[in-house]
Amino acid sequence: MKPILALLTLALFVAPAAAQEAQPTASARDLGQPVPTGGEVETIEQQESGLTFTVTDESEWQDLGIAIPGFATDRDTPTPANSSGTAALGKELARVVFNDLRNNGLFKPVGPDSLPQPTFPQITAPNWPTWSSRGAEMLVHGYVRARGDGKLIVGCYLYDMALKSELVREGWVVPPGDWRRAAHKCSDLVYSRLSGEDPFFDSRIAYIAETGPKDKRVKRLAIMDSDGANHRFITTGRSTALTPRFSPDYSKLLYLSYVDGNPRIYVYDIGTGQQTLVTESANPTIAPRWSPDGRWILYSMAVAGNTDIYRVPAGGGRSVRLTNAPGIDIGGSYSPDGSKIVFESDRSGSQQIYVMDADGSNQRRISFFGGRAATPEWSPRGDQIAFTRIAGNFNVAVMSPNGRNMRTLTDGWQDEAPTWSPNGRIIQFFRTERGSGRTSLWQVDLTGRNERRLPTPVDASDPAWGPILP
Repeated sequence: MKPILALLTLALFVAPAAAQEAQPTASARDLGQPVPTGGEVETIEQQESGLTFTVTDESEWQDLGIAIPGFATDRDTPTPANSSGTAALGKELARVVFNDLRNNGLFKPVGPDSLPQPTFPQITAPNWPTWSSRGAEMLVHGYVRARGDGKLIVGCYLYDMALKSELVREGWVVPPGDWRRAAHKCSDLVYSRLSGEDPFFDSRIAYIAETGPKDKRVKRLAIMDSDGANHRFITTGRSTALTPRFSPDYSKLLYLSYVDGNPRIYVYDIGTGQQTLVTESANPTIAPRWSPDGRWILYSMAVAGNTDIYRVPAGGGRSVRLTNAPGIDIGGSYSPDGSKIVFESDRSGSQQIYVMDADGSNQRRISFFGGRAATPEWSPRGDQIAFTRIAGNFNVAVMSPNGRNMRTLTDGWQDEAPTWSPNGRIIQFFRTERGSGRTSLWQVDLTGRNERRLPTPVDASDPAWGPILP
């Protein structure tokens, strides 16, 4: 175990055993079931943090062994969440946690299909010899119970095997359709406690679903959970949809649509399904983006052969031009505090990355490392900018906001359009296959060593990772 993890373990508050029959004490919070908005998730148990900080180490961490057996149940009860009952659902919950934690390069989990099943009483009183003999450094226990009103209670506990003590616990009340969210919340609890990083599993991804031949692609707006589950199409494909982005409060999706050949920027309300037209023009328009406070939308528009970046109120209104240099200025991603904007421009003769103040002043180039650079996006942590580096092939790279410390993270033929996880540790992008032109979504962490493909039912491009669900 690395020293930083050992320090966390020794300093954590050791919680008393949780009462399995505890009733919800927190007021219900609607956490926004995927379209249409559905049930509520209530937090019923939450321990205070013992030590909080942010880990900025981007080196490859040593794998931490975590045992994740099936979640137990007090009695096997029928539930709409699983046709086989709560016992089978307990295994599914543990599988989701296992898959979440094994795909980020920090942990070495063992899942429920390779482990003995704990009993319900053992959730708060682990049989330590069982797990010590398996070499696990951490143990995740959980339970699921069906309530009389049809909702589920899901509990999650993290134990330190060396100290034989509980590190943290939390529980949630969820409607049956949101059981996967409870599993992601358990993953976030474990991840945050052991890494010191902010959570990111309980989040969603918007992207463009692509079907049809190369010369006649149908492009639809789609969303899914962070692990690719609960996929759904938002638009029909009758008009082309491009470049989606979640609003900061997760309630809306911003995207570009071509209707009758004219580009229009729409805001789609995830809860109601209603669309609002923000702006439309006969001029080519691309790359709409939210401001961090949700008040403004940036976009690029070509007028008389010159493409500049504009700002418009999110509810519609008069647009203000922020750039006016000869050439093509595209993109626009705000810094987390909203004070600056990073964008791409070819005013120097080739695509490069520039930064300006939010009002358009103080424009300056920051990329000077050879090749071209495009599609910049500021990290939620504010410490890095991800972008597409074009030096022969297209690859995802990162650099500091001053343009230094550039690192290339992928080595594909055409990897582009990076988007950050809510905690700024993982980058998602889309990859185009040489020859076939097929596209797919991929993720890579900041070490560049942990890369994985995200499952989608059809070809996928233009991903946008939303913030952690409220």
